[in-house]
Amino acid sequence: MSIFNQSEKAYLLLADGTVFEGRSFGAKGTVIGEVVFTTGLTGYQETLTDPSYYGQIVTQTFPLIGNYGVNDEDYESAKSYVSGYIVREWCNTPSNFRSQGTINDFLVQQNIIGIHSIDTRCLTRIIREAGVMNGAITTENVYEKKDELLKQIKDYKITDAVKTVTGNERRIYSEDDDDYPKYRVALFDFGYKRNIRKELVKRGCEVIVVPANTNAEQIREIAPDGIMFSNGPGDPTENTEIIANIKEIAQLGIPIFGICLGHQLMALAHGAKTQKLKYGHRGANQPVIDKELDRTFVTSQNHGYAVVGESMDPEIGVVSHVNANDGTCEGIRYKKINAFTVQFHPEAHGGPQDTDYLFDEFIDIIKKEMH
Repeated sequence: MSIFNQSEKAYLLLADGTVFEGRSFGAKGTVIGEVVFTTGLTGYQETLTDPSYYGQIVTQTFPLIGNYGVNDEDYESAKSYVSGYIVREWCNTPSNFRSQGTINDFLVQQNIIGIHSIDTRCLTRIIREAGVMNGAITTENVYEKKDELLKQIKDYKITDAVKTVTGNERRIYSEDDDDYPKYRVALFDFGYKRNIRKELVKRGCEVIVVPANTNAEQIREIAPDGIMFSNGPGDPTENTEIIANIKEIAQLGIPIFGICLGHQLMALAHGAKTQKLKYGHRGANQPVIDKELDRTFVTSQNHGYAVVGESMDPEIGVVSHVNANDGTCEGIRYKKINAFTVQFHPEAHGGPQDTDYLFDEFIDIIKKEMH
């Protein structure tokens, strides 16, 4: 640890006044965000580039991060949207044939302020017991500005999350093959992960990525065979314009598949409610029960809000998946429209690739509608 201890001091200040003293890596300065934790043992680069973490200071519960480095292929978006990064120990000598640099290089390049050499287990217990709270990472002397920082931390709120991370223009992706594309899918960019796009492309889809505020008339002009509502950051209820658009888009009769935020927005558009979870579900080990198959899947998740299953009108939709740990809604199948949605990420694989079946089901529905 001597090489790490040569770095300058850094501090984590939580909204309750707790201070953690550690060491700095990545960028320097001060940043405020919502402090959350993720339990993944691997996939830290995917975490750092997932737009769903917009406005959040991410804590890795696994004690060693960075051992296989970073590379250009595993980005989930063009840049990182995390506010700050917290680890117990980072590895500055990664060993992997795909590695193109260290995690410290990545943080510096992305201008992300990080802190290491703190007790992340203690921090995680605080968040689990008290709930997600705001905090600040600073490389300045926190004790000299504690009162001022605490006021800023208290006032901090994540707003305009989807508007910040979405693209502003349409982008088209498909395989360079004479047999492609077989299907056209409009993928709504609420802060989408590239692996969602890749899963569709490899199944023969021409994927048209559209901005978050795309309306029903614009979708009709594109004439897709299917519609995908992506993941994304923030409080789903603040997206009032998008929710109104989804309500109209759902009436076009085009098959719809929603993931994470897309799942939540679809539910809100059909009269259900969402709630903020105490500390959310983030990591690659969330057990989810498919009620129809009577089978439990280990899933990858990243969300702080959930659909209140009981608030969905059973004449409109039924809860299809539930979280085995806390019973929260993890999926909805709609009765009067050709749509289904899930809270977890079937495009991400922390272990078995079992949840791929949902992409296959989506394609099967598209095929059926086309013929």
